[in-house]
Formats: sequence, structure tokens, C-alpha cells
Amino acid sequence: MRRRNNSPNADHDSSATKTLVDSSPKLKQCHKGDASTEPGDSDKTMRRKFGRGNGTGLRCRMRRIFLWLLGIYIAIPFIIKLCPSIQAKLVFLNFVRVPYFIDLKRPQDQGLNHTCNFYLQPEDGVHVGVWHTVPAVLWKEAQGKGGDWYESTLHSTHPVMLYLHGNAGTRGGDHRVQLYKVLSSLGYHVVTLDYRGWGDSEGSPSERGMTLDALYIYQWLMQRVNNNPLYIWGHSLGTGVATNLVRHLCDRGTPPAAVILESPFTNIREEAKSHPFSMVYRYLPGFEWFFLDAITANDIRFASDENVNHISCPVLILHAEDDTVVPFPLGKKLYNMAAQSKSLSGHKVQFVPFQSSLGYRHKFIYRSPQLPHILSDFLGTTHPHA
Repeated sequence: MRRRNNSPNADHDSSATKTLVDSSPKLKQCHKGDASTEPGDSDKTMRRKFGRGNGTGLRCRMRRIFLWLLGIYIAIPFIIKLCPSIQAKLVFLNFVRVPYFIDLKRPQDQGLNHTCNFYLQPEDGVHVGVWHTVPAVLWKEAQGKGGDWYESTLHSTHPVMLYLHGNAGTRGGDHRVQLYKVLSSLGYHVVTLDYRGWGDSEGSPSERGMTLDALYIYQWLMQRVNNNPLYIWGHSLGTGVATNLVRHLCDRGTPPAAVILESPFTNIREEAKSHPFSMVYRYLPGFEWFFLDAITANDIRFASDENVNHISCPVLILHAEDDTVVPFPLGKKLYNMAAQSKSLSGHKVQFVPFQSSLGYRHKFIYRSPQLPHILSDFLGTTHPHA
């Protein structure tokens, strides 16, 4: 049998298709384009499309993040205004316990093996932790001794320094421990405490409570030091506590031998306005209403600029020019106020700056090799020698 030829219908369909393509320029161009497209060109086209989509997605994510941050930025002032207690926590920072995991009952773990830990009760239901570091010359004798021996040494001829620390951390903070060692090596008893709400002390922090705690420790010491000089050293926020305490003592006619203010400020409103944390809101309309009034609402003032007008004892101010936490101009401004105070007329008022090149910043003035000489010159013949 003969093999049949292709169907006439198939030939007709093929001819029709060819005629349609030839008669339509657009289809012809498309047909040629499809035929000339290589696999590599297709991949490049897909990558370009994908890249454009990815860029658009990234911009959307960035925009969402920006809107979230903007929302948080706007919300924070209102949250603080509605909950002033948050601002109080930011002033005290007593919940920041640095260094972590230290046992405040064991000061020897911090290299203070001539230090005793004990607790006092300024008010009912409030016990505060206290450290007493004896002068370095008593180091050997202090080994293995208990609280009674440490208390008895306060009757010795060595002067006593009551140290009032700033916010955050505890009495075991490293820069504080280093200062205790320096003062101890110079022959001072160093007594320091954690205010209520700090460290292992009970209670909640407040300006009134901090001042009462410091007053109680001061009175406790005065009952034991006989006629030995008792000085008060405050650092940072502790300078506000120190001037509160000294003003109270001077008002009742029992001023301390002298007060030393390290990195002080004028008042808490000016300090809050100058603090690095406030930088992102400092120029926001209503900054004082949102933030500073919230501090005042918690009865927090620490008005050292007012207190110096009621202090009648020698005042030494130490401040580093590169201090970014409490700016140097605030310490200088407080000194100028103290120098013009009528109550301080006839008393020694001294300001000692430390150049930025020394790098002492906010809490490393204890490193200064000149510190012993500064104290000796300021305190005169009463400066002890180890």
C-alpha cells in the first residue's frame, strides 16, 4: 500500500499561520524577539526585577522603623509626665547595681581587707549598709577583728571622712573603692553607706530619705570620734546630699570640719537639663514641663546653689574639665555662688579644676597624684600622714 501524504488541512493551517505572522508587523516583531531571546538575557531581566522589588521592600521596612522610633520619641515625654515616678528612678538609678554579683557583706572581696561591714537603722523598718575602712597604718592590726574593734578605733587620733556616693551602683563601686584606698593610705577613717533603696539597704529612695540616712550616720560618728575632725565628702548626686546635710548641721550650730564636693552641680533641674540623656529632648518645646517639672513633682531638688547660702564651714570643690555627666561649668557656677555667700565669709572656699588632658572625667579624680597635696593644703595642719 502506498503511504498517504500529509493532510491538506494541515497544509492549510500551516500556510494560514505563516500568512498571519507575515501580515502582522507586531506579531512578526514579537516572534523574532522571542526567537532571538537567550536564556542569559531572561535571567538578567529577572534579577533586575527582583532587585527593584528588594529595594522597595527595604525602603518600606526602614520607613516602618522610622515611624516606630518617632512614635516612641513622642510617647516618652507624655509617659514621664503621666508617671513622674519614672523620672525619679532615672534620677536615682538605684536599680543599676554595678558591679553585679558582689557580696556587700564581704568588702575584702573588693581588696578592702581592713574594712568592716555593718548595718544601722536611721528609721523604723529601714536598715542601711555601712562600710568602715580604717587608716592603712592599722591594716595589720585590723586582720581578723570584729565590729567592736573597728568602732573603738574611731577614738584614735585619725580624722574621719564620711563619704556620700552618687547615683547608680553601690558602696562597692570600683571608683569608690579606689578612693577609699587613697584616703585610707593618707590616714583617714573612711565611712560610707548605701542610702535606703541602694545596694543591700532597705526602703525606697528619696531626697529626704537620703539626707536623713546621711544625718544619722554623721550623728552616729560624732558620738564616737571624740574631738577628731569629721569631714564630709560628696560625689556627683552625693554633693546634693552633702550640702543638704551640711546646711542642716550649720543651721543648728554644729558645722562639720569641712565639706568636699567632687563633681558638683547647682541644682537637679540644671543638672538634668545638662545631662547627656536629655540631649535628644533638650530643645523640644515643653522640655521643662515634660521632664524637669516631673522631677520637682517627686520633691527632688538637691538645691546646692541655695544651700551654700546657709553653710558656714570650709568648702573644697573638685571638678574635671572633661566631665560629661555633670558639666564643668555647673561646678564652676556653684563655686562662684559659694565665693559670694555671706554665710561662707571668713571660711575657706576653694575650687580645683583638673585639665581635660588628664582624662579624669566624672569619677576618676582619685587618680590624681596631686590629690594628697590638694587635701593637705586645704585642710592645713590637720591633714594626716600615713
